[in-house]
Amino acid sequence: MSNTDIYDTDLNPVLDNDKTTNEDLRVLHDIVMSKLSETLSIEGAYKRHYPNHKKYADLIAKEVRDFGGNSIANVFRGQGPPYIEIVCDVAKAVNAPFSRADAIDQIEASILATVLAKAVDRMSKEEKADLLDQIGRPNWSASKAASVATFQAVFNAGGFASYKLMLIVVNGLVKGVINRGLPFVANAALTRVMGVVAGPLGWAVTSLLAAFQFASPSYKVTIPCVAYIAMLRKSHTTLRCSKCSAVVDGGFRFCPECGGEIG
Repeated sequence: MSNTDIYDTDLNPVLDNDKTTNEDLRVLHDIVMSKLSETLSIEGAYKRHYPNHKKYADLIAKEVRDFGGNSIANVFRGQGPPYIEIVCDVAKAVNAPFSRADAIDQIEASILATVLAKAVDRMSKEEKADLLDQIGRPNWSASKAASVATFQAVFNAGGFASYKLMLIVVNGLVKGVINRGLPFVANAALTRVMGVVAGPLGWAVTSLLAAFQFASPSYKVTIPCVAYIAMLRKSHTTLRCSKCSAVVDGGFRFCPECGGEIG
């Protein structure tokens, strides 16, 4: 049963998806609840079902949209702006290249790639080389002089290394708001990333969020929300190895990471 008639085709299906867990929604819940102006806590469905976030995922979606709009404009509209407008606003805020005609997942990818590039630019050559080694791409930086373009190439190439970079970026942005990172599941493939997310790239991403916040306080919520929702959207469409849970591009029957069968 819906708790509200307000629905967004680019946002609600991601939060309502069967693959989105309560733990996933908890992160988004904690981000929106970090704002004193939140209204989620006064909703009847929230009071009845908290902390079963899946029972009011539509209200979390509504709250995200409300934060993305001007409060006066929201009153006249009766709701926050369409989610695509919030994503485009975030893209402008981080100077990510995009076209309003692009698919929403393309704009989201451009946002994440841009934040990654800005964060990598703050790292030393040695830190970049070490990071490439940790995400499984040591041959991309034999001279320990990897450029920002190198990381953008890894990110754009897809696969597990790209997925790890996305996790680090999103983790850094989320941590900048709620002082804790993503809820990594208990499997070897993803827990291996834990040591990386706390490293120089993770700290650089977190510090970037503080810089963006100077432009507009609302970015402290909208930028992490958009990045996190982009990660959820991506996770719903990825193929995973049944043995190590590595993210694998289409066309593979066996995992290039461990040789396990793709599930």
